[in-house]
Amino acid sequence: MSAGTSTTPPVSPAPSVPPAAPVPSLTSVFVRLKLSLLRNGLRQSGGRTAAYVSTIVFGTVFAAAILLAFVLMRGSANADSIAILVTGFLALAWTVMPLFIPSGDETLDPSRLVMLPLRPRPLVRALLVASLVGIGPALTLILVLGAALAVAHGAAATVLAVLAVPLSAVTCVALSRAVAAANVRLLTSRKGRDLALLSGLVIAVGMQLVNFGAQRLGQAGGLESLEPATAVVGWLPPAAAIGAVDAASTGDYAVAAARLLLTAAALAGLVHWWQRSLVRLMVEPDGSTIGAAADAGVREKADGTGRLGRLLPGGRTGAVMDRSLRYIWRDPKTKASWVTSLAIGLIVPLFNAFQGVGSIYFACFASGMLGMLMYNQFGQDGSGFWMVAQTISTSADAYAELRSRALAMLTITLPYTALVTAVTAGVLGDWSRLPEALGLAFALLGAMMGTGAVTSATFPYSIPQDSGYKNVAPGQGALAWMSILGGMIAGGLLCAPLIAATVYLHLSDHQSLLWLVLPLGTLYGGLLVLAGLKLAAPRTAERLPEILAAVSKG
Repeated sequence: MSAGTSTTPPVSPAPSVPPAAPVPSLTSVFVRLKLSLLRNGLRQSGGRTAAYVSTIVFGTVFAAAILLAFVLMRGSANADSIAILVTGFLALAWTVMPLFIPSGDETLDPSRLVMLPLRPRPLVRALLVASLVGIGPALTLILVLGAALAVAHGAAATVLAVLAVPLSAVTCVALSRAVAAANVRLLTSRKGRDLALLSGLVIAVGMQLVNFGAQRLGQAGGLESLEPATAVVGWLPPAAAIGAVDAASTGDYAVAAARLLLTAAALAGLVHWWQRSLVRLMVEPDGSTIGAAADAGVREKADGTGRLGRLLPGGRTGAVMDRSLRYIWRDPKTKASWVTSLAIGLIVPLFNAFQGVGSIYFACFASGMLGMLMYNQFGQDGSGFWMVAQTISTSADAYAELRSRALAMLTITLPYTALVTAVTAGVLGDWSRLPEALGLAFALLGAMMGTGAVTSATFPYSIPQDSGYKNVAPGQGALAWMSILGGMIAGGLLCAPLIAATVYLHLSDHQSLLWLVLPLGTLYGGLLVLAGLKLAAPRTAERLPEILAAVSKG
């Protein structure tokens, strides 16, 4: 090698960097999460899968029947009124029912997303799309499609219906989620539970207003009386979208465009409201329970539970009754359920009685509403049920637990049922039928409580306490519906013998013997409660691990 000559070492090529994997969109992640939650919930047991499939079948049949009714209604004079009002009622149901009916899933609970680096706008978009996955949104889409088919005539109306149908369905879901986000702390805070009780009363009164409107409609003698209501609801989103299709069918394109734009603007406003609520929930602390621990002793004295405990029997019976009554007074969701049931049980018979079209037998509605509170007894304990489970090792232990819970309920439901029946008789002036009506009410109450004990052991489900969105854990909604509906049907069938005996006494002109329905109904109801407890006790002891897993899910 000559002087002054240098060699340069060869430069090795840079290692190739594999391309970064594409990041999935947040929307697809939430949709897959929703599907995974549904799938995993169904895998837990065959009974839950059967209940979910049964719900799908029933919902499909119902939706198909409504869709067929709308198609057959096409061209009739009042099709527009029915289509618009049904859509408006559907939106109302989406607004209020998710707060009080078992529903919801983990993908819709913002409290579980606080620690994740998610921006509000993509989060709202992802949550909205995930909310559209499920039985409820599918049924809503079918019902809105039927409403659009009933009023769409002509090419312009058909094109507008293609836009109006998904817009209405998405608006219903967005309305539900926005209201739920604004009230997410409603049922989980100490200060919010009074508002929850007020909301329950509003729902109870609202249901009776719907009943009153239906009765007035029947007295008016035709659907023509719906025209004023249709004119108003037709401008309220999302029913305004269906009203736009109807306006396009009649050639009023300016009104059609205005109604469709109004619905789109409402959807945008709801999404904005939802986004602001999510931001507030995820960044602002909840101070509603500050100082709760400091004045716990003061509240203990104020609510009088100590004095109540001294009035209860000793041993396990008194302890369980005291615990159950504390749940009714302190737990927000339990208290809301009780107040709603008490209010509806009183409003239904009295509202009809004041209209002069009621019957004293309507007082049995109070028995039905209060008896439903016996269902899913273990779910209200939540994860704390494991402490109760430690005290249950035999059927006798389970029987004592269920009997004590039933006794706690009877301390409220028995006198309240008698009060509602007596007040209804007084308003109607029908004191002669008070004994038989009270006997039937007591029998129905006993049947509901007996079947409630059995369904509590057979179909337990969780009532999550950490979220105002859900009254049942994901994957258990169909199970909850099957439990409640099945128990109600069984309770009604169990009362059939006493009802038949009452009808026979009326038809055979044995009016003087109708007073016997009161002692017979009281005795029969008591026997049904005991039979239900006896049947549920061994099942509770055998299925204790499954019950514990089910009620602790949320």
